[in-house]
Amino acid sequence: MRVPNTLISLLGLTSTPALALCPYAAQMGIEKRNTPPPHPHIPRDTPSSDQKGVFYMNRIAPGTSKLYIADIDGSNEQPLLSNSVFEYHAEFSPNGEWITFTSERNGDGNSDIYRVRTNGSDLEELVATSSVEDSVVMSPSGKHIAYVSTTNGYKANIWVMEIESGKKWNITDTPLTKANASLPDGYFRPSWSPDGEWIAFSSDRNSGWYGHGDPVFMGVSGWEHTQELSIYAIRPNGSDFRQVATRSGWSLGSPKWSSDGKRITFYEMTRENTWNSHRPESIDSANSTIVSVDFETGSRRVEVQGTGVKIFPQYLPNDNIAYFTKGSGKEGLYTTGGGFVNTSSVTVRSPAWSPDGKKVVYEKTEWNVRPMDKKLYSWDPEWEYRFTDVFPQLSNQNVFAMTEKQLGNSSIVSMNANGTNEHLVFNDMTTDFLETAEVSQGLAGAFQPSWSPDGKWLTFGVGFWFQTRAESGGWLVRATANGTYYEVLTQSETTLSANSSIINSGFPSFSHDGKKIVFRVWGYNSTQGDKSQLGLRMLDLETRKISVLTTEWDNLPFFSPDGERIVFTRKVSGTNYDVCTMRPDGTDIKVLTSSGANDAHAVWTHDGRIAYSTGMFGFQYECALYDQTFQPYGQVVVMDADGSNKQVLTDSIWEDSMPLFVPNAALNNSPKKPRH
Repeated sequence: MRVPNTLISLLGLTSTPALALCPYAAQMGIEKRNTPPPHPHIPRDTPSSDQKGVFYMNRIAPGTSKLYIADIDGSNEQPLLSNSVFEYHAEFSPNGEWITFTSERNGDGNSDIYRVRTNGSDLEELVATSSVEDSVVMSPSGKHIAYVSTTNGYKANIWVMEIESGKKWNITDTPLTKANASLPDGYFRPSWSPDGEWIAFSSDRNSGWYGHGDPVFMGVSGWEHTQELSIYAIRPNGSDFRQVATRSGWSLGSPKWSSDGKRITFYEMTRENTWNSHRPESIDSANSTIVSVDFETGSRRVEVQGTGVKIFPQYLPNDNIAYFTKGSGKEGLYTTGGGFVNTSSVTVRSPAWSPDGKKVVYEKTEWNVRPMDKKLYSWDPEWEYRFTDVFPQLSNQNVFAMTEKQLGNSSIVSMNANGTNEHLVFNDMTTDFLETAEVSQGLAGAFQPSWSPDGKWLTFGVGFWFQTRAESGGWLVRATANGTYYEVLTQSETTLSANSSIINSGFPSFSHDGKKIVFRVWGYNSTQGDKSQLGLRMLDLETRKISVLTTEWDNLPFFSPDGERIVFTRKVSGTNYDVCTMRPDGTDIKVLTSSGANDAHAVWTHDGRIAYSTGMFGFQYECALYDQTFQPYGQVVVMDADGSNKQVLTDSIWEDSMPLFVPNAALNNSPKKPRH
């Protein structure tokens, strides 16, 4: 079954370029329709005896990132470091002798800051903590650094450190700069003035939590946040905080000073384009402008306009401005003096030019997927953090199941909790539901497996998800754990229409007794508020009758281990989603989160708590500078079943989600019952 051409046109997609929608599409092997997913998994080791087990989570981020230095025309390129691990966001020091950068050499996802000579010698750690440290720049005197850190509250702030003594101070979280804590409040990409008297930066402070997409009956269609940035400046001691440039509904980012300190240049794009700029299906429709302002008067001047996402502007000698353009057919390093280096054959990001304009440093990234069970940085030392593909679930019999979306072809696989006995349960590429194009776009597949309590069955949704869910079908499927049989539980059609009651059903969860399945519905008219196509439903497996639990914008339901509650995500306003629970009959709904910044994707833990992803701490970096992400930030939090005792489990600049705790007992024991 294929998406009709009318739908492809509506989405602005074509079949060949759309393969890039999933950042890992090149590795999916989806042309092999009759074979299992192509990534076998190595049996995993048990964590050390002083740890409780493994904490699994998914991460959307490049698989590799390596720094290079080259002449400004792209020649004489060479790796900056002889022992590269995972580095990015490099900058030259004002005297041209050092390059500062961010590295994750202390653990995958843990951002720390370093400096090194331009020839790769004298590598020095500057700041390394369990928080995010990023975007480090040296002062003109060489005695201080300014950088971004999430220390003290998980929000991105600008810090200054005296290099020799190590003394640090926060310059954007003070009484002088105090902002509305319920709104975005991040500070990004600091830049020293040439005389060292000022630090310019971008910030989304006091802006708002904005989604994206078309208007619907509650806000807009897309839940992921866009970002509105303004340009600010402050003294290195935290005094004289002032706004330099702002534009309502726009994002102004990555400020850099002119050599005489009189002007600041930055990129400028609409807030909606901060979404388009990091989505591969829409980046070619996005545009930005390179602008400068007079620091004293605020007088604005357009430096570079036209099509393309133009970012990372920087003054060169003779008042030329260098910048980078990303997007298909446009990627490269440009200067206003006519210079151009084509980088379209590789993924170059975050360029920075030397003060004399002769050299450029940048990272090259690759979106090769992390292997299953790759060790990640552990923010909670009692658990060993590891990578997993999406929608991981553990049965009562200690059998692990997931959707192989990044590692395979969005099929359902299972294995013992220790990684042995891998097993294909359902290959979505050998059914009549889907075809290659939709799966490779990352918009379709077999999503969210859920175990029956006896471990004999898995239920999951097969169909079209995300932005295609209103126009295309979704079916609930139940399969035996050994993969020999499956049955379709709900009705749907490949194409949904406005005059039909046929809906898209997905994201199911078994009840604790195995007799019922809760799931969410969506239809063509859901965004217009049609309550018959909104909310959560309950399927009785004995009678095959479906009952209505809710008729609101609800999603991702999960039964609690004891069967007493169902956790789910609800859109509670035009700009916000919260985590809720209710009784299995749809009564006693309780809202457990209230950050105002999207709390979602909640699951139950083995000990009856709730783990979920939150946007409450906001962005850790400028939104438009990311690639291939949906929500380019999000920390994982765990809380008690009543919403109390919230504990933050991650602190990275990447999109982290899909949490699953697997205790050592499950890793050490064979399945309690054989699979049937």
